[in-house]
Amino acid sequence: MAEYSRIAKGHFTSTGNAQVVNLPFQPDYIELINYTAAAAMTDDVVPFAKWDISMGQGFAVIERSTGSALVSDVIIANGFSTFAAGQLLQYGPIYQHTGSTDFSITAASPAVVTTTSAHGLATGNVIVFSNLYQTATTGMQQMAGIPLTVTVTNSTTFSVNWNASGSNYTAFNTASSTGNVGSYKQVLYPYLYAPEVAVITAINTSTNVITTAAAHNFQIGQEVGFHIPNQWGTTQLNELPNILIPGSPQYFYVIAQTQNTFTVSQSLSGFTAFNPNQTFASFPGLKFPVVVPVGDVNTGGVQISAGSPLYPSPLLFNGSGTTQVPTINGPAIIGSFVNNTSQGFIVGSGAAVGDVDAHLVGAAADVIYWRAYFSDMAVN
Repeated sequence: MAEYSRIAKGHFTSTGNAQVVNLPFQPDYIELINYTAAAAMTDDVVPFAKWDISMGQGFAVIERSTGSALVSDVIIANGFSTFAAGQLLQYGPIYQHTGSTDFSITAASPAVVTTTSAHGLATGNVIVFSNLYQTATTGMQQMAGIPLTVTVTNSTTFSVNWNASGSNYTAFNTASSTGNVGSYKQVLYPYLYAPEVAVITAINTSTNVITTAAAHNFQIGQEVGFHIPNQWGTTQLNELPNILIPGSPQYFYVIAQTQNTFTVSQSLSGFTAFNPNQTFASFPGLKFPVVVPVGDVNTGGVQISAGSPLYPSPLLFNGSGTTQVPTINGPAIIGSFVNNTSQGFIVGSGAAVGDVDAHLVGAAADVIYWRAYFSDMAVN
């Protein structure tokens, strides 16, 4: 056996979409067993699959069912792939007007995107729009260029965490746009370090709840500061000027949080209303309202409970779902600046060459077991 080879195993419950598996290494060989498919064999399922790095990214060798029998087949796109999320953001393929492939955006809250072909996204993913000009004076350029969390309705419809219901927004369609053709792409690993600067999409001055375009990864008890340009309103939140203590920044404290919202302890009653209805003419060059982390909970790490790891890794949203997951790094103080870089492999939703209804990642609720290897010695 090679001296520094590595092996890991685990399992997950499929959602029917691509599954990200974080590891402390990038595997060069992967095995998969879909226990649900193997236990109740029906047509168009993939009980077993394997991949070797020599096949190339996105491939797999599988066994799929034809009734109660198994036949061998391959997947040549969206199969197994490895990844390393390091210092720079990485992006998925661009979705834009190509032939009969288009997408449209409704002027609503939240803004709803409809695609002519399957978008391949999952709830919790993050995307960025570009060139959302319908004409020279209309469109939805107001929400271009920033990370937005996706909520999937079906294979060709999803919404983004942005209020586009105002009078200054115009429904957008790549098929009828002129000049620049609109597009979007997924940010594959959006939260390399956490918590991060987050763009604000709503401020409720009655409930003290702030909504962000993508996950903020703030922790309860954390201090935050606001930078809000005048045209967005609610400038009373800004760090400076502090009318009570001139020259001293004004910070707020988080007392509750979800993936894209957080509540501050201070009352916002009487503050100027937030204005998401920005004019189209403001672009390019409009500065977005943002909230930034400025303090930590410096009283210790994660609370230890019976049966939990002694030094648990911090839990963070990673852009691939709606629940927080542990990083591959060591323990950290809650609310501190955490290295969330990651690596591992992805089980894709690609279909078999001989059966387009047989997908590698299986169907929603399928229980899937996997084993991943890294060999430090290989003989070609």
